[in-house]
Amino acid sequence: MTKEAVTITDHRTGESYDIDLVDGALPAIALRQIKTPDDDFGLMTYDPAFTNTASCRSTITYIDGDKGILEYRGYPIEALAEKSSFLEVAHLLLHGELPSGDELNQLAGIVGENMAVDASMKKFIDGFLPEAHPMGMLISSVACLSTYYPDAKNVSDPENRLQQIHRLLSKVPTLSAYAFRRNAGLSYPDPDPSLSFAANFLKMIFADEDGSYTPDPVLERAMDVLFTLHADHEQNCSTSAMRGVGSSYSDPYSSLAAAAAALYGPLHGGANEAVLRMLDEIGDKDNIPAFIEQVKNGDMRLMGFGHRVYKN
Repeated sequence: MTKEAVTITDHRTGESYDIDLVDGALPAIALRQIKTPDDDFGLMTYDPAFTNTASCRSTITYIDGDKGILEYRGYPIEALAEKSSFLEVAHLLLHGELPSGDELNQLAGIVGENMAVDASMKKFIDGFLPEAHPMGMLISSVACLSTYYPDAKNVSDPENRLQQIHRLLSKVPTLSAYAFRRNAGLSYPDPDPSLSFAANFLKMIFADEDGSYTPDPVLERAMDVLFTLHADHEQNCSTSAMRGVGSSYSDPYSSLAAAAAALYGPLHGGANEAVLRMLDEIGDKDNIPAFIEQVKNGDMRLMGFGHRVYKN
């Protein structure tokens, strides 16, 4: 088998260096041997925004933005969005394979059992000003979860890690809904384990003050697909933030709070928020033609079209 390597010639000195590749990638540390003079620190890479830098090995997600490809564990996102539920996709991301019927039922049961949050957490959210941004409340609420589960600090135990993942998967939708409802001046409905993951989230967002809510199958399906599409996206800003904090063996709740803080930034999750604000401004489908005319005239911006990664 031919050895994977590259030869780099330093035209400053005329020296050439053979560097072995790792899975087709150039190890950045290997560049340190390229020096001038000999007591120099060595060559470094310069890559703002990590546009061409791999910080780890991963078999979770593959992206080719030029071709419009997004795959989870080798499965095209189009197939997963069409044929799999979000909880099936969550199992796929965690374990590398789509779940059997029994495995899916087990995961759904775990999520249903863990969706509720302690009553004191509702009081914690009530402590925010009503006009506080929901993302700010979510960041603080997720970080606060670490105080409820001190066992989460034992990140070296695989079973313990999985338990915290299940708790986060279950409780973050609840906290997200409660942050939204605090901002809207509404009460906090309890989660309903009998509903699907997506329908339960929609219920906690849109339920009447008495807690009643009838799921719309079309909206439920759309929400489930959205959860799938946003489940993972390689080493994006929020993932990198969580991995950076988690590398210190911080607990998963504090680490995820860091990821949420990164998502709060207008250059990351802000694009999604801008779309929602635009839809609120349009208000009704009858107003769309007039809005499009404003866009054509340069008076308004059409949000949500174009992508930093996907270029096709």
